[in-house]
Amino acid sequence: MSNQNDLVNKGDRNKIYFLVVVIVALLGTNLYLYVKDRQQNQRFVTVSTEKDRLKLEVEKIEIELDKANSLNLVLSDKLQEEQKLARDKIAALKLALQKGALTEGKLADAQKEVQELREFVKNHNEQIYRLEKENAYLKNQRDSLKEFANAESRKAEELARKNSELNAKVKTSASLKANNVQVVAYKVKSSGKNIEVTRASSAKKLSVKFNIVSNPLAEKNYHRIYLRIFDPAGNLIADDNNMFEADGQEMQYTSSTSISYNDDNTIYKMDWVNPNDFIKGNYSIILYTDGFTMGKAAVVLR
Repeated sequence: MSNQNDLVNKGDRNKIYFLVVVIVALLGTNLYLYVKDRQQNQRFVTVSTEKDRLKLEVEKIEIELDKANSLNLVLSDKLQEEQKLARDKIAALKLALQKGALTEGKLADAQKEVQELREFVKNHNEQIYRLEKENAYLKNQRDSLKEFANAESRKAEELARKNSELNAKVKTSASLKANNVQVVAYKVKSSGKNIEVTRASSAKKLSVKFNIVSNPLAEKNYHRIYLRIFDPAGNLIADDNNMFEADGQEMQYTSSTSISYNDDNTIYKMDWVNPNDFIKGNYSIILYTDGFTMGKAAVVLR
């Protein structure tokens, strides 16, 4: 009876051992599966996180590239080609990240490309910023030169204006001025003798006599003298073809002659024969030379 009980107890113990082994095996399997699943989840999370990080990094690189472009500089062909290559790489990476085409095995290559792209864009932008500084410097230099040129131009204009004013003053100072201007009416006898008259009915010509005020600045040379005669009605007696310039305007003259000026108080005379009859009244005359008024006088005919 005792032996039979021992056999029974021994069988129960074997079953218990078997169950324990089975339980331990199940627990081990579950633990293995749990650990493996967790590792896979961790790897998935790591890959997903890295993809998101890479996507953000690519967007930052593109922003940096756009920021340099906002300077609106004229880039060389080399810089334009480099920028095109960079944008092509950015577009390819963005597309791969968007489609989830980057596997764990390709992730390292993508990370390397992003790092190279970052360095490339950094160097590219440094070149652009350097170009922008050079352009700013050149612009400042150009503006400075332009301002200097404008200032010099203003100085030259002011100097030219002063010279013109000085020349005008010198020219005015050097102009001849008539003194003791007298107008006398004459009748001309058949013998050619001139007789001074005061009546319009007998007058045939006017004779203008004058001397010239001493002027050491005046040119000792021949000077053209222009005479303008106005009748009692104020009408200029002149030929339409007789034109000259004085006091800054063109005008007609009645008669002209040349005199030799030597600053020696010479008395000069200009005669004018009236092709028509004289009328009663005041005849006034004006003398001009070298572009300026020289003197005035008048005579009254009864």
